[in-house]
Amino acid sequence: MKFDNSGLENQTVELSLLDDIMARHGFVRAAQWDYERVTYDRKYVIKEGTYYLRVQGYAIEGDVDSRYALIKLLTPILGKHYYPHGVEYGEDEHFPSSLVGQCQKVLEQVKREIEKTKE
Repeated sequence: MKFDNSGLENQTVELSLLDDIMARHGFVRAAQWDYERVTYDRKYVIKEGTYYLRVQGYAIEGDVDSRYALIKLLTPILGKHYYPHGVEYGEDEHFPSSLVGQCQKVLEQVKREIEKTKE
């Protein structure tokens, strides 16, 4: 499921600042990066299953492994984990409305924090 109008898509933010903001909201980058891309995941375990809210981005300046990178964010997505196959993000998936609401709230909080850094 895509969160098309989250306000995060096309935002640009410096990587170290983005790491801090995302960590404060329960997102983990861990080893989910290469020299040009980053992926932040927030895990939700509810009775219907395990879900991941994912925010991805790519470097438009610098490298992710360097001390500086400017990251442009993509549209956030929500997926359901199926053991042992992985996470499915397709439109055929059912996502509980309470979970979708939680995700929208977290994305709005992240967006507000990013916007504060640009003031």
